[in-house]
Amino acid sequence: MKLKRTAIAAGVVIAGLLSTGVAATASNAPSAKPTVVLIHGAFADSSSWNGVIAELKRKGYPVIAPANPLRGLHSDAQYLRSVLDSVQGPIVLAGHSYGGSVMSQAADGDSDVKALVYIASFQLDVGESTSELAAKYPGGELGPALDPVPFPAADGSTGSDLYIKQEEFRRVFAADVPRRTTELMAATQRPIAQSALEDEATRAAWKTIPSWALISTEDLAIPAASMRFMAERAKSRTVELDASHAVAVSEPDDVATLIHRAARATR
Repeated sequence: MKLKRTAIAAGVVIAGLLSTGVAATASNAPSAKPTVVLIHGAFADSSSWNGVIAELKRKGYPVIAPANPLRGLHSDAQYLRSVLDSVQGPIVLAGHSYGGSVMSQAADGDSDVKALVYIASFQLDVGESTSELAAKYPGGELGPALDPVPFPAADGSTGSDLYIKQEEFRRVFAADVPRRTTELMAATQRPIAQSALEDEATRAAWKTIPSWALISTEDLAIPAASMRFMAERAKSRTVELDASHAVAVSEPDDVATLIHRAARATR
């Protein structure tokens, strides 16, 4: 409850409440808006949401953007679910690229998640993999631009991390982002285990949670036709934008607007 200090007496009352610890602090007061949780995809990190975060905070939303481990669909989803479980109150969950695969798996059955927002993303059904949906329609050019690097797995086997080749990063991933920015993005990209892209979904949260989708029509990582197929199947409310796969970086205001729209529709 907001108090107006309109008289000296009111000020005395407020001071008394504070001295006895009765008055609630702003940090303990419940938020009037849902918490927005942003999950990044492969070849990126949480900083890819910086522009979106700034705009959402300007609109008054509490926001967190945890690091996606990018090690395996099911373990990544378990990690994200632990993050969701730590958030009090309603949540709007937004994912970019492979982050959409993870959030569909993680959010299933979570009554606090009120909306799913897929940003140039995957909306897997049970039994499907990220790599399968990426290749469902022609137009993707990411595959030939990837550089596999072996790494030792926890079980003693050898896995394969996938990076985008530095010289191809801007063209296939972020063509509408300034070159100086994409050079930094390419140098700091986080690889994804190839097996994570091959893991099959066992849950599909979009079947029970309202969803929105932003389709980036100039995308060379996920063909727009693939995104349209997934969004239509999920009955997502859809917008299209002439943007690259890195649409959260190139068009953060438009991305934040869609998330805001989803939040308002589910309040």
